[in-house]
Amino acid sequence: MTLLGDVVATLDERYPPAWAESWDRVGLVLGEPEADVDTVLFVVDCVPETVEEAVAVGAQLIVAHHPLLLRGVSTLAPTTYKGRIVHRLIRAGIGLFTAHTNADVAAPGVSDALAARLGLRDTRPLRPAVGDPARGTGRIGTLPQKLTGAALVEFAARALPPTAWGVRGSGDRDRVIETVAVCGGAGDPFLGDAVAAGADAYLTSDLRHHPASEHVANGGPVLLDAAHWATERPWLDAVAAEVAAALPVRTVVSDLDTDPWTMHFPSEHFPSQEEVR
Repeated sequence: MTLLGDVVATLDERYPPAWAESWDRVGLVLGEPEADVDTVLFVVDCVPETVEEAVAVGAQLIVAHHPLLLRGVSTLAPTTYKGRIVHRLIRAGIGLFTAHTNADVAAPGVSDALAARLGLRDTRPLRPAVGDPARGTGRIGTLPQKLTGAALVEFAARALPPTAWGVRGSGDRDRVIETVAVCGGAGDPFLGDAVAAGADAYLTSDLRHHPASEHVANGGPVLLDAAHWATERPWLDAVAAEVAAALPVRTVVSDLDTDPWTMHFPSEHFPSQEEVR
C-alpha cells in the first residue's frame, strides 16, 4: 500500500510549498502520514458535495486546489460550515491536501492546463517568477489559427468545462486574435501584464467592472471572463496523471461543478413600465 505521506512527498516535490504566496495555506491539512492510501480524489474545492464524492469513490485522500482553511478560525465545531466538513472527513478517514498558488506558478501548472484547452503554442509565463523565468503566473502563447474576438469567446466556451456562467467577452468582437494570455483563477491583477506582453486577448476569471471597462476603453486586448472553477478544473487532470505515474494509487478527478453561480438568464430587452405592470 501507498502511504499518505508518500503522496504528500510526491506533491510537495512537484509543487514546493515555498512557491506559494506568503498569505496562502498549502500542504497537508488533515490525515495521518502513516495512513494507507489506494484512491485519491482531485477537486478544485473541498465542499460538502466533493467530500461525499470522496466517500462514494472510496478515497482516503482529497487533493484540493483551493484551501479550506485559508483564513484563521476560532472553532471547528460541527455547527460551523468548515467544522462540519472537517468532522465529516475525519469520521470517513479521509485526508486533505492543498496545492494552490504553488501550483499556479509551477511549470507546468494550472495555467498551462488552461492554455492547453485552447491549444496555445509556444507558451511562456505571463508574469515570470523572480529568479526563475521558466515558471510564473499565467501563460501567453499563440492560437493554432487566428480567430475573431467573438469566435474566440465561442471557442473558449466550448473548450472549457461547462458552467452556468459560461464565458463573457468584452472588446472588439471583430478584432483578429492570434496571441492569447490566460490565467487560471482570479487574473484581474495581471491585466497590465497581458497588455505589456502584446496579447490580443486575455482569458481569466473574476474580472472587476471598473478595471475591465477602463482596459477596453484604452484599446487593450479582448477580455474573456470565464467561471473561476472552469479555469482551474483542467489542471486536475494533469496533477492526477502525475500522481498516478509516480505512485501505485487510483486517481479520480471530480467533475462536480463547484462554481457558486448556478443560474444564468440573459436579458433580452429592458422592459417598459407598462410591461412591468
